[in-house]
Amino acid sequence: MKLSSMENNKSDIAFLKETARSIRREILQMVARVKSSHIGGSFSVVDLLTALYFSFLHIDPKQPLLPTRDRLIFSKGHCAAALYAVLAERGFTSKNVLNDYFADGKLLTGHPTKNCLPGVEISTGSLGHGLPIGAGFAYAAKQDSASYRTVVVMSDGECNEGSVWEAALFAAHHKLDNLLAIIDHNKLQGFGRTDEVLSLEPFVEKWKAFGWGVEEVKGHGFAEILISLDRTPFIKGRPSVIIAHTIKGRGVSFMENTLDWHYKYPNGEELARALKELE
Repeated sequence: MKLSSMENNKSDIAFLKETARSIRREILQMVARVKSSHIGGSFSVVDLLTALYFSFLHIDPKQPLLPTRDRLIFSKGHCAAALYAVLAERGFTSKNVLNDYFADGKLLTGHPTKNCLPGVEISTGSLGHGLPIGAGFAYAAKQDSASYRTVVVMSDGECNEGSVWEAALFAAHHKLDNLLAIIDHNKLQGFGRTDEVLSLEPFVEKWKAFGWGVEEVKGHGFAEILISLDRTPFIKGRPSVIIAHTIKGRGVSFMENTLDWHYKYPNGEELARALKELE
């Protein structure tokens, strides 16, 4: 298994589970404090981000602009709370900075803005932009014979965008096997279920037809996620995509698999119940 520079004893499954639980608690309080939204999509992506930042990416929080670092582009930028909380947990910034989330005049905007925190590589949130940018990063690395990898974390709903598929064609054409896309496939988007709004199926076959290596994983199973990450690139000379089957609102029973928590924030009673579930 490929590991970052962290100590090996911090890469085990129990550690990752506890880290993800801590991150969900931070997100919950961030969103409740400012009466924000997108807690459901933030919770569904937490385990994927935890696996990436604590066991896969070649990064150094003390040197966030190191030229050899892996690049992570968080394309589903509306769930910025998840990215910020993970970066703080990983040591890119103090957890106290999370108090600035979505506050007037502060740096932690509702969608990530480049350099708002160390580790935020690019401004995102306009859906469908992350994969094109990631393909550009990966292409540049190939041209420079650089060793870094580019990972793009996407939502399933943004795969409605034509720019995603144009970038998929570009990446396959240029044999960008240093590019990995991870799709948070929680099957819910802003106005309903993905299969009702604009069906993605046959999803796996689409990516294969576009020339990508594809694997599906249970997006809340750390062992399965790490094994899949370890196998990348799945096919030499091709970009890779992991379709991670997740649950919107994962971790809090009354938030799971419901559209409401795409927009809602928890009131006082709901916050207390959710925090208790995440103890």
